[in-house]
Amino acid sequence: MAHRWISAFKKTTPEEVMGQRIAEPRPTLWAVVWAVVYLVLPVMILGMCVDGLVQLLTGHCTGFWCWF
Repeated sequence: MAHRWISAFKKTTPEEVMGQRIAEPRPTLWAVVWAVVYLVLPVMILGMCVDGLVQLLTGHCTGFWCWF
């Protein structure tokens, strides 16, 4: 089982097509942008909603914006 995991992460040699090496896929700027949109943004919005609800219920500001 562990051998299967280890072999999945090993570097492979680049493929060659008609003598030309094909570049390996890599993260691009758009991949980072979409990761932020789908992962970071929802977490931040949820945190802001929870902070707003706590402030509404307790009357004490607990959010990041209260420091300013």
